[in-house]
Amino acid sequence: PSPSSSTPGAEQKEKQYRAHQGFGDHHAGVTGSHTYFYADEAKCDQHMETFLRCIDASSGSSEDGFSAIKLTALARPQFLVRFSEVLVKWRRFFLQMAAEQGQAGRAVLEMKLEVEKLQEALANLGIVTKAESQEWFVGESLGTSSTVDLLDWNNLFDRRTKMSKPLLIPNRQTGQLEPLLSRFGEEEDLQMKRVLQRMDVLAKRAMEKGVRLMVDAEQSYFQPAISRLTVETQRRFNRNRAVIFNTYQCYLREAYSNVTGDVELSRREGWHFGAKLVRGAYMEQERERAAQMGYEDPINPTYEKTNEMYHRCLDYVLEEIKHRRKASVMVASHNEDTVKFTLRRMMELGIHPSEKKVCFGQLLGMCDQITFPLGQAGFPVYKYVPYGPVNEVLPYLSRRAQENRGFMQRVNRERDLLWKEVKRRLLAGNLFS
Repeated sequence: PSPSSSTPGAEQKEKQYRAHQGFGDHHAGVTGSHTYFYADEAKCDQHMETFLRCIDASSGSSEDGFSAIKLTALARPQFLVRFSEVLVKWRRFFLQMAAEQGQAGRAVLEMKLEVEKLQEALANLGIVTKAESQEWFVGESLGTSSTVDLLDWNNLFDRRTKMSKPLLIPNRQTGQLEPLLSRFGEEEDLQMKRVLQRMDVLAKRAMEKGVRLMVDAEQSYFQPAISRLTVETQRRFNRNRAVIFNTYQCYLREAYSNVTGDVELSRREGWHFGAKLVRGAYMEQERERAAQMGYEDPINPTYEKTNEMYHRCLDYVLEEIKHRRKASVMVASHNEDTVKFTLRRMMELGIHPSEKKVCFGQLLGMCDQITFPLGQAGFPVYKYVPYGPVNEVLPYLSRRAQENRGFMQRVNRERDLLWKEVKRRLLAGNLFS
């Protein structure tokens, strides 16, 4: 769980969501001069049209295909950082209330606020009167419950932010009350509607074409907003099957709580959970930014810890598939041990490849020694095809090549074995047997 607002770590975490001169740059260092800001909404609409063409291409090239979309192409990154900041403040407020009720050591989903105590605390802070806070729970499914957990708390967010009276929460550093949405005005509300409309257009086209949408993960200071927008789309389109997939980066310390929270939400609301699990792509940039801005590094300390996190998250989703069959996962990994782990757990849990609840993904041109045997064994397996301007795609591919340089030795070994087998067959006169 994240540190409560009464701990020093929370102050560091708040810095993570502040704008920074290079925060929107995906391709350069944090201090790079090129920024990823879009001049206007029309640019985002152009990107949506590109994604629509990609959905059409995916539909024509494979059955049950995927098309990846980036929310930083559909919404201004400044908006995503601001929205992330608001969501993190709201979550931290919950953790503060939980700490005051003596629950600081619990896992996030096990924290349950007693409504009576919560209402008293809100009144004592001068945020709302007890009568006003009682209205918060009217008409909610939690209205009959005596406790509120983080998912209930998040569901309250939309209704509270639409109230004419601004919602005030305590600022930890000053001790003063300040508006939750102090940096979130009419322009941000409009951008929120526009990005959800774009996602709606893409999701509808994907359903028509029999394609699933994967929402790519971004840097951690964008990710709370991206995950929230993705969940909103999953609620609408994942009623009968997993059409919208969220991406979880397992190098993040919070990966497991993010996965388990979203799975639990899907259970409560009755939609199909869809996840792509990756290790993560922005480690150096995240660490440099954390050092420059003085907040805690959000990345797991070692590669081994990231592996543990990946397998822990994956196992949780596989168990969900076993018990409810209302979840799907793409194992997006070039790691042979992870693939073997997945195959073993599928067998142990009785998840058959033909169910297509578990699929695999590798980059085009990388790790074919994993992709082809999986496909030949009957597992759904996909090649991820990056596209875009050469000067932007090449740095992306070079980072992937760097990440996978350890596996290149295995490719060379497999190539040598294949060449030996070709020569053996030529000498034996049975080339095609």
